[in-house]
Amino acid sequence: MDVQKNDEMLEVEANKQDEPRNFVVEKPRVEYSVYYAGFWMRFWAYLLDIIVIGSVNRLVIKPIFQALDVSREGGILSPYAIATAIVFYLYFILMTKICGQTLGKMVFGLKVVQLNGEPLSWSVIVFRELIGRYISKTLLFIGYLLVAFLPKNQGLHDHFAETTVIHENRT
Repeated sequence: MDVQKNDEMLEVEANKQDEPRNFVVEKPRVEYSVYYAGFWMRFWAYLLDIIVIGSVNRLVIKPIFQALDVSREGGILSPYAIATAIVFYLYFILMTKICGQTLGKMVFGLKVVQLNGEPLSWSVIVFRELIGRYISKTLLFIGYLLVAFLPKNQGLHDHFAETTVIHENRT
């Protein structure tokens, strides 16, 4: 009987060796230098984005409102102002999510990244581009001026969303 138990134990041990084992393999950490985009680079990229958005509004939104004979008067709550604001925010949200950068940032070689290195999620982008930009603009653009003074060249909208803008070809 002792021999039979030993044979069974050996058989169990042999089967355990055939079972797949799970190993945790850590990714090697890659060290690289990050060059934060300064105030003026971001300013020129933003100016180019405003030109693009203004062109879309004049080439698409304005003719639609003229064709429908809808007045463009009425202040910031007019249908025209709301439509152009939607174009403004959609441009920044969609371009940043799809490409990680707007056309202005593409021209100047800049890219939006999260400080923790993770890919940009919808929630981070919407928070940065919609809520953060709104706050930065309503505070007399002081939120944008912070880029010149904060260590990682973050605007108020970047600081809220824990993002920054870097030079993409220097990383």
